[in-house]
Amino acid sequence: MKYLSLALYFLISSAGGAAAYIGPGAGLGAVALTIGVAVAIILILFGFVWYPLKRMAKVMLGKSPTKDDKDLK
Repeated sequence: MKYLSLALYFLISSAGGAAAYIGPGAGLGAVALTIGVAVAIILILFGFVWYPLKRMAKVMLGKSPTKDDKDLK
């Protein structure tokens, strides 16, 4: 088992670099997709945190809740 692990290690570590090309369309598309997913995750987290805090602040300050706030209960 020791020799098999050693052989696999040398086999994997001796691999050369890949000669691949990503064109400008695919590269920019991948960058845009990554940025879009990151922004979507941030907005989802912001929405889950902001709106309950906003509703709680209205209740604590004694302001009358809006129609949208009444529908959420």
